[in-house]
Amino acid sequence: MTILVTGATASVGRLVVDELVATGAKVRALTVNPERAALPDDVEVAKGYLGKPHTLPAALEGVDTVYLAPLAATVEEFTRHAKAAGVRRVVALSGSNADDDPQIPGSSGPGYHAVEKAVEAAGFEWTFVRPGAFMINTTGWAYSIRAESVVRAPYGAAMVNPIDLVDIAAVAAKAIEDESCTGQKLEITGPGAMSQFDQVKTIGAVLGREIRFEEVTHAEAKAQYARWGLDEDTAEWLVGGFADAVDHPHPTSPTIERMLGRPARTYAQWAEANVDEFR
Repeated sequence: MTILVTGATASVGRLVVDELVATGAKVRALTVNPERAALPDDVEVAKGYLGKPHTLPAALEGVDTVYLAPLAATVEEFTRHAKAAGVRRVVALSGSNADDDPQIPGSSGPGYHAVEKAVEAAGFEWTFVRPGAFMINTTGWAYSIRAESVVRAPYGAAMVNPIDLVDIAAVAAKAIEDESCTGQKLEITGPGAMSQFDQVKTIGAVLGREIRFEEVTHAEAKAQYARWGLDEDTAEWLVGGFADAVDHPHPTSPTIERMLGRPARTYAQWAEANVDEFR
């Protein structure tokens, strides 16, 4: 059985490749630049990209199962090519907000929803992996930590429950391996909600020095996101999410422990593994 991993050099997809290779699976990796992909020797590499659907038919030939990266813009073309190639199963990376009201300005949920609905409508056997926020998002603090030992962010008391990319990839690979997951929407989170204050303290403990948290206002945070190139709706959605998490801590899902037989990786474990980002 050949498994096609799309987005195979992206943050989650590359880890999915490693998880599948470790099980002895026959993996084909889709990437735009095979020469620079640095994939394991026993992985078949296909040149292509979901955003360029004309590259997909050759990559899909002989494939039974696809790990699908979330790209709503061309998901309909993907489903047509995959059905024509005889693909049976699709395990798609989605998001915890896939069922959110599509009218919420700036939300990423409608894109995930579009991917899920297209895969369902095409008649594949499917599993959707739905993580919330990623721990790696806090590397956005790295520059100010390195330069000034400070984090400037809104709503330090926001109780967030981010997840390590390693856990997302492990769940996706398990869903590919275990067909009893078919038809499931797998909500996955970290091991428990923690404040942004405590995230910053954790980074400081790993670095062995104090990192200050300087809370910025809602408006200042939106302006910061604008400087990073985000539009106003997306900035408001992100900052508003932190505001909401002050009084409504992000929930904790048991999915990782149930599927993997171990707890979700903690923020401290992630910080230890990524400490060089903050030095």
